[in-house]
Amino acid sequence: MATTIGMMDSAYFVGRNEILTWINGRLQLSLSRIEEAASGAVQCQLMDMTYPGVVPMHKVNFDAKTEYDMIQNYKVLQEAFNKLKIDKHIEVNRLVKGRPLDNLEFLQWLKRYCDAVNGGIMNENYNPVERRSKGGRERVPRSSQKNSKSLQANNACNISSMDTVGVTKASGPRQGRMSETVGAADSSREIQALSKEVADLKLSVDFLEKERDFYFAKLRDIEILCQTPELEDIPMSMAVKKILYAADAKESVLEEAREYMRKSNHD
Repeated sequence: MATTIGMMDSAYFVGRNEILTWINGRLQLSLSRIEEAASGAVQCQLMDMTYPGVVPMHKVNFDAKTEYDMIQNYKVLQEAFNKLKIDKHIEVNRLVKGRPLDNLEFLQWLKRYCDAVNGGIMNENYNPVERRSKGGRERVPRSSQKNSKSLQANNACNISSMDTVGVTKASGPRQGRMSETVGAADSSREIQALSKEVADLKLSVDFLEKERDFYFAKLRDIEILCQTPELEDIPMSMAVKKILYAADAKESVLEEAREYMRKSNHD
């Protein structure tokens, strides 16, 4: 089935917002950028939803941050493809870089494939949150973290009660230094947050430029095809060129092209 999804298939004209809506709706996630799915965990779960039980979810690392961990997820996905005899090569080295366009193209293909299998109908019996809980390297529950911090705080209090009077007197300057350290840490975190925001904006701009260039190249190919001597005078080519060369984006352009085609067919 995978080999029938060529680059000119309508699958590759599905926008990133539709892809994100599809992922978030199916898996109960809240992704806001395509590159957030670069770890391969989302793709593994989409296949698990399409073919329940085929993907060993306990091997999927939803907290994967390093390229090594991401590659392990894609190995799980490739094994599932092999098991299902899906003839699709995964460009792992490109996907783990988090490039929006590469990840968008793979997700576009995956959506097309999953929709072809299940007719675009959601599996109502599939619980994505429960299935994710079977994924590898789960986060430590917050309640456990709070208990751990509480124990540490109690131990610190017990130790401090055994301190000498001399140590207590010296606490004033230490508290001043601690306040300065906390202030510096807050500033550092703010700088990191702003740097991340700038990086995200650069990625978004880069993605938009690539998307623009991609569709412009497609339009240019169509224009060149319509200009070939054996095709340039046929009605279809003339209608397409009417749309390509329209001076503005008025809705009547498409209707004018259709009217031209109808007249040509009657002649």
